[in-house]
Amino acid sequence: MYPPAVLIIALVVTAVASMLQGTIGFGFAVLSVPILALLYPGLTPIPQILLAGPLTFSMALREWRQLDLSGAGWIVAGRLPGAAIGALLLATVTRQALDGVIAIVVLAAVIALAAGLTVRLTPLNKFAAGVASGITGTTSAIGGPPLALIYRNEEGGTLRSSLGAIFTIGVIINVTTLTIVGQIHRHDIVTALFLAPAVAVGLFLSRYLKGRVEGVALQRGILIVSALAAVGLAVRTLFSP
Repeated sequence: MYPPAVLIIALVVTAVASMLQGTIGFGFAVLSVPILALLYPGLTPIPQILLAGPLTFSMALREWRQLDLSGAGWIVAGRLPGAAIGALLLATVTRQALDGVIAIVVLAAVIALAAGLTVRLTPLNKFAAGVASGITGTTSAIGGPPLALIYRNEEGGTLRSSLGAIFTIGVIINVTTLTIVGQIHRHDIVTALFLAPAVAVGLFLSRYLKGRVEGVALQRGILIVSALAAVGLAVRTLFSP
């Protein structure tokens, strides 16, 4: 299937990425997709979408008392058309072009927020963030930055549980959409099953880290990881065959 060295590295990367997501609310695909794509193209992006399901569901359950249910509803409503748009783009536009555009948009958002721009958590903004997340999640498996950026001023528990619930529903939407358009194959499922234990390890370790990342540290972490997502996509665009 894959060379042994590739599998070992993939397990380590997946565990670290899961720990990151369990700590700051997102980052699993941000970290794992670019690295694994450069390591061995067949490892991404569909397996990460499949693995995100159990990871995000566990996050939502872990801190469910702080879940922003109303906000999650607006964002999920936005992810529905976003996923459809993303699937259409996958069928009509090259992945390199999509990655390049997403990288520019995410980096611009990070710079604006770091410079002091504030985004109110209004229903319209939540819906728009959902659309953006649906598009980026379907096309590149990186749907976290739009949502984490809009929630970055909330408490850690609210951010993690809300994003966990939103991502869980988003994964269901994305997997269904990608299945309909024939983008999920047997090797994607096998790869996801092999990497699943690493997800469990990373999520377990995050229990001991999440309490130490709150307030300003959490806000900075969100901006840094979002910027890394943009850079990772740009690198993937430049080095993709």
